[in-house]
Amino acid sequence: MEWVEASVSTNGPGAERVSEALMRAGAKGTQIIDRAEMLAFRGQPGYGELFGPELFEGLPEQAVVKAWFSSQRDADSARQAVAALKADAGDGLGALTFGTALVRDEDWAENWKQYYKPVRVGERVVVKPGWEPYEPGPSDLVIEMDPGMAFGTGTHETTRLCLLMLQKHFQGGRALDVGTGTGILAIALAKLGAQSVLAVDIDPVAVRVAGENVARNGLAGRVGVREGDLARGVSGKFAFACANILADAVIHLALGLHPLLLPGGRFLASGIIKEREKDVLDACRKAGYALVDRETEGEWVALVMEKRHA
Repeated sequence: MEWVEASVSTNGPGAERVSEALMRAGAKGTQIIDRAEMLAFRGQPGYGELFGPELFEGLPEQAVVKAWFSSQRDADSARQAVAALKADAGDGLGALTFGTALVRDEDWAENWKQYYKPVRVGERVVVKPGWEPYEPGPSDLVIEMDPGMAFGTGTHETTRLCLLMLQKHFQGGRALDVGTGTGILAIALAKLGAQSVLAVDIDPVAVRVAGENVARNGLAGRVGVREGDLARGVSGKFAFACANILADAVIHLALGLHPLLLPGGRFLASGIIKEREKDVLDACRKAGYALVDRETEGEWVALVMEKRHA
């Protein structure tokens, strides 16, 4: 199917009004691209973890609202709506120039698959998509994944760091995976010999995807997946816990996780940029952990810590 994509140049204050006018004219969806709004996040928590300076390359200097229409007639109605805004507000909403282009409705669910191939992480773990053939070696632990809309395929630095650390430090017992995403770390823990694994994520889409991947790997009896906010509501004792999430979330998790770990239990934390490593370590030491191991890749850090007091 072909869509009509409309682009309207505006300014920060006018973006929401333009978006609303486009939706009322029949747009199936809109996107606001505002460099000034993104720049306001510089120096705020999460900057550099969620995005960095490279995001701003290629962004337009002025705000732009994009919208998608299923027919040229609806796009023409949108053009008229924007013209009415211009007549009413003058230059107060920016230039309000209106342009259109035809875009093809690509099947993204299939298109991205050509870039996702089996990948070896460390000596034993191999992560492969379900549609790719792979002949495992005698010691390979193969994790079959379909990431869907969740995070974690083994290609991102933080996921690779976690998989390497799990192979190095996990020694069995009951395990907890906080912020499971696709379920990749929970599945790895089970394949590395965990007695049982509880996987938790605040995103219901991730919970669904992780559950599907757990079943795909034949581990539904050993890996439980549930919706939850960090470790809130989790009960029982765990020999090992991992969390591939952002630094601030690790800091909030550390204290609540501590009583859930057995004496000497270990906590693998990743998703931490180097600039936030000291913040995470300070918080974890205060919560009762001691650093056992540290690995880095690019701008990312993974930390393995041990519970040192009750």
